Amino acid sequence: MTATTLRQPELFATPAQPAPALWIDVAVPLPLRGSFTYSVAQGMTRNVAPGGRVVVPFGRQQLVGYVLECRTTPPRGIELDRVRPVTTVLDDEPVFDPELLRFLRDAAEYYLYPVGEVLRAAAPAVDRREKRSLANDPRAKGKSLRAKWASVREETFVKLAPIAPAPTSATSATASKKTDDPRKARGDKQAQILAILEARGEVSLKELRAHVKTAREVVERLADRGVVEVSRREVPADPFFGKAVHRDTPPSLTGAQAAAAEAIVHAVREHRRESFLLHGVTGSGKTEVYLRAVDAVQRAGRGALILVPEIALTPQLVGRYRARFGDDLAVLHSGLKDTERHAMWRRLHTGECKVAIGARSAVFAPIKDLGLVLVDEEHDPSFKQDDNFRYHGRDLAILRAHRAGAVCVLGSATPSVESFYAANEGRYRLLQLPERATSAPLPAVEIVDLRKVGRRGPTGHDLLSLPLVRAIDETLDRGEQTILFLNRRGFAPSVRCGACDKALECPSCSVALVLHRREGALRCHYCDFTTPFTGVCFKCRSPDVTLIGVGTEKLEQSIISAFPRARVGRLDRDVASGAGAEAVLDKLRRGDIDVLVGTQMVTKGHDFPRVTLVGVIEADAALSLPDFRACERTFQLLAQVAGRAGRKDLSGRVLIQTFQPNHPVLHRARTHDYEGFYEDEVAARRELGYPPFGRIAAIKMDSLDEQRVRDVAEDIARFLREIPECQDGSVKLLGPAPSPIERVRSRTRMQAMLRASERPALRKVLHQLVAELDAHPPPFVRVVVDVDPIHML
Repeated sequence: MTATTLRQPELFATPAQPAPALWIDVAVPLPLRGSFTYSVAQGMTRNVAPGGRVVVPFGRQQLVGYVLECRTTPPRGIELDRVRPVTTVLDDEPVFDPELLRFLRDAAEYYLYPVGEVLRAAAPAVDRREKRSLANDPRAKGKSLRAKWASVREETFVKLAPIAPAPTSATSATASKKTDDPRKARGDKQAQILAILEARGEVSLKELRAHVKTAREVVERLADRGVVEVSRREVPADPFFGKAVHRDTPPSLTGAQAAAAEAIVHAVREHRRESFLLHGVTGSGKTEVYLRAVDAVQRAGRGALILVPEIALTPQLVGRYRARFGDDLAVLHSGLKDTERHAMWRRLHTGECKVAIGARSAVFAPIKDLGLVLVDEEHDPSFKQDDNFRYHGRDLAILRAHRAGAVCVLGSATPSVESFYAANEGRYRLLQLPERATSAPLPAVEIVDLRKVGRRGPTGHDLLSLPLVRAIDETLDRGEQTILFLNRRGFAPSVRCGACDKALECPSCSVALVLHRREGALRCHYCDFTTPFTGVCFKCRSPDVTLIGVGTEKLEQSIISAFPRARVGRLDRDVASGAGAEAVLDKLRRGDIDVLVGTQMVTKGHDFPRVTLVGVIEADAALSLPDFRACERTFQLLAQVAGRAGRKDLSGRVLIQTFQPNHPVLHRARTHDYEGFYEDEVAARRELGYPPFGRIAAIKMDSLDEQRVRDVAEDIARFLREIPECQDGSVKLLGPAPSPIERVRSRTRMQAMLRASERPALRKVLHQLVAELDAHPPPFVRVVVDVDPIHML
C-alpha cells in the first residue's frame, strides 16, 4: 500500500470538520453584483434549493441571502479554506419557483442592477419580529413568517368638529371675539391637516401621518381645542374588501369587444405564448374584455396577474372583479402591513389564490401556473420606477408572461408609441375597440384660444375664460358634473420678490417654491422643504412679492367664489394619496360634488356617469418640457381626461384652454385622432433616432460637491469615448450636461445619454461602464445607469 492509503483511515476517524454536502451560490441584498459561494453542512441540505433563503455570515454581520445555484462539488478556482458555512436555512421550500427565479435574474441582468437587491424587492415581507429574532439569534427559524390573516383591525379616525353657533346676546360680545374662527390653524402643520379634513371629511390618522409625520401630536392639540373629533373603530384589514358588492351579470358585448375577447380567450385556452395590444377609445369596455380573459384563465385552472399604474385605480378594478368572481383574489398595495402583505404572498405562493391585482411591484407576485398577464393603462409613466431598481412594470410584465408561457394583454386608449409601433411591426397582435360600449359618442372637444378670449372671463379669476365659465354654469343648471384638470398643485406655482428680482427658490433644489395658502407655507415639491409665508420674502423680508400662476388650490377657491351654488372638491396629492383618493372619487360618484378640481389623478380610467363637462385649464405646460416624450404625454393626458366626459347616456363636452391653438398635438386631441398623432410622432422620432427607432440609456450622476460631480461626469464621458462602439458611431454619447432640474436635496445633478440603433451595441457599452464603476467607484458621487429611461428631468 502506498503511504497515502495508509493515512486515509486516520483522516476519516478524526476529521477537522465534516465535509460540506453542498456548495451554493448566494446573492446578498447589498449593492454588489454577482454572487458569493457558501458551504452547506450534511444535516442542513434537505430544504436548500435555488430560490430559497438562507442566513449567511457576511463580514461581521448576518444577512438573509437568496440561493441562486446548488452543486455537490466545489466550484473551480476557489480557495476552499476561505468558504464560510451557511448559518441556517430559513424556508421549508423556496420562496421563488424556477420560473420566477429565472425571470428575476433576467430582470436584474437587463436593468444592470444587483441581483440580491432585485430578489429582496420581490421576496415576501419579513415582519419586525422576524427581523429582531434574526438579529438576536441568526440560527432561529423564521416561524413568524407564517403570519395569520386578521379580517379586521382597529384604526383611529379624525374629522372636523361642528362649529358651535355664534353667541347672539350683547353680553357675549367679548366671548364672540375670542371664538370668531375656532378652526384657525396655529402653524403650517395644523393648516395642512385642516385642509385635508375640509376636503375629505373623515380621514384615518394613519393617512394623516403620511402627509404630516407628527400628525398624532397635531391632532391631539386640535382635539384639545375642540376643532376636531377623534374616534376609534374596527375596519377591514384590507380596505378593498370592506364594501359589500352585488354580483353582476356579464353584459352583452359589442362586436369589437366580442372579437377582442375571443382572440385573447382562444390564446389562453391554447396555452399560447402571445402578446396583445388592446387599443380601445375611452369608455369602449376594455375592462369587460379583461374580465372575460380572466374568466377563461380561471376555467383553465391557471393564474392571472392584473397590473394598474397606481393604487388610485385599484379599488374600481377590484370592485368589478369581486362583483364578477367573488373575493378570491390578492390585492397587493402599499397600504398593507408586513404581516398582511405576507399573508397575501403566501396565499399566492401556495396556490390557494391564483389572481393578483396591484401596481407595478405586483409583477413579482408568486402566482402559480401563470396563464394571463394584463397591464391596464400600459402607457402610464407610473409603471417606471424612478429610483433604486429602475424597472418598467409593463416591460417586465411582458417578460414575465413570456417566461411563463402565458398570454400578455396591454390595454390603453392612448398606447405608448413604442407599444403601438411593436403592434404595427407584428410583435404584438393589435386588437381595436373603436367605439364606446354604450354607443355614446366621444365628447365634442373645443379649443379655447386664450390669446383671443383672454385669461380672465366675467368672474375676474385667472384662467377662467368666458367660454369655460358659461359651460360650467350650463352644466350646473342641468344638474350634471364637471371635472377641471390642472396639473399643478398648490395655490401659486411661484412667488416672485421684486426686491430680489427673482422667484423664491428652494434652498436645496433649483426649483421655485410653491405657495400652499391653506397651510400658510411655501413648499418644495421635490425635497418637501417648507417655510412659513407671511406675505414677505423669506430671504430679504421685502413685502414686494407677487403670486404668479394658478395651482389646484387657487383654482378650487376661484370656482367656490365664482359659483357659490356649486359643491366643489379637489383631488391632488395634498389632500389625498393612494387609497385615500377613492374617498374623494366616491363623493363624485354619489353626486356630493358638482365640480371636481384635480391634477392627473382625475385622468386615470375612472367612470363617472354624470360628468358631462371636462375643462383643461392650461394645455401648454407639458408641451414645453425638455423631453422628447413631451408631445406624447400631452396627447395622452388630454385624451384621457377628455374621456371622463359623456361616458353613459349624457353627451359630453371638453374645453381645452391654450395659448397655442394651432399646435399639432392639440389638433389631434380635438379630433380624437390617435393614429394621426402616432404618425406625426414616429416621423419625428425616426429622424432623431429616439425610441422606437433606437435604444437609450441615461447615466445620472449627483453629489453634494458640485465640482466633484462635474469632474466625474467628464471622466465617465472620456471613458465612454474610448470604447470602440462609441468611436465608430454605433453608440452615440449625448452630454454630459446639467440635468434640467440641476439641484435636488442639495445635490448637484448631471446626466448623459447613450443612444444606439441596435440593442447589442448599447448593452456592450453599458456592461463596460458598469464594470469600470464597480472596479473604481467614484468617491462621494452617486452614479446610476437608467436603462430605457422615462423621466428625463
